[in-house]
Amino acid sequence: VAPTTPVCEVPSSAMTGTVVRMSCKETEGSPPSEYQWYKNGVPLLEKTGTGSAREANITYTMNKKSGTLLFDTVTKNDTGEYFCEASNGIGLSQKCSVKRMQV
Repeated sequence: VAPTTPVCEVPSSAMTGTVVRMSCKETEGSPPSEYQWYKNGVPLLEKTGTGSAREANITYTMNKKSGTLLFDTVTKNDTGEYFCEASNGIGLSQKCSVKRMQV
């Protein structure tokens, strides 16, 4: 079964240095969907064990299975427009509406 449009929870504002948890979920997809978060239209990278200069700047943890995006300590750099995409390889992937977070 193709995924339905996921429900995204993105706070509209956050204080610098706080923990922010965003969530993304859809329930129709079978097999269960994987979730990809985007910031300003750019797909966010999963943090992996290998370190490159770019990945060293990653301040979040993205879980593709649960759809959560967790920032340990948000900074002004994390301000932006976020959305998430659900896909399970069947039918078209589905995106939620873009939501802006201001830090």
